[in-house]
Amino acid sequence: MDNYQELTLAQPSFSLTEQASLSLLQAAINKAGELGIKATVQVVDASGRQLAFLKMAGSFLVSSELSQKKAITAAGMGLNTVDLENVLASAPARVLDGLNQAGDFTMIGGGVPLYRDGVLVGGIGVSGGSEDEDIECARFAAQAIDLAKES
Repeated sequence: MDNYQELTLAQPSFSLTEQASLSLLQAAINKAGELGIKATVQVVDASGRQLAFLKMAGSFLVSSELSQKKAITAAGMGLNTVDLENVLASAPARVLDGLNQAGDFTMIGGGVPLYRDGVLVGGIGVSGGSEDEDIECARFAAQAIDLAKES
C-alpha cells in the first residue's frame, strides 16, 4: 500500500477557452489572407474534440477534412504534423500502415500542437494553400496567442 501513496493519481491541466479558439481562428485566417489563400482552420482540444472551425469562402471542400486530421494528429501526437515523417522514418512498415489507416491521422504539414506552460492543450490544423503556406498559418496562429511549443 505504501508504494501507491507515492503515485501521482491526477495532474493539473489547462483547457482552451472559447476566446483562445476564436483568436487562433482569426490569426490563421488573417495570415491566410496575407498569403492570398483560402484556408479552412480547425481547433481541437487535447483529446481531439473540435472546439472551433472556420471555412473561408472559396476554400476547397477537401480542406475541411484535412484541417481536422491535421489538428487531431497534432494534438494526439504532440508534434507538428510535418515533423512526423522524420520521427516515424525508422518505424516498421506495419506501424506506418496502421497510422495511415487511422481515420484522423496525417503527416501532411499544417497541423501544430498547442501548449500552455509546457502542457499540451490542443491542436490547430490549417488546409487550403501549399503545405508550406498551411504550416505558416498554423504556426503563426499558435505563436500569436503564445501557445507554440517552447523549443
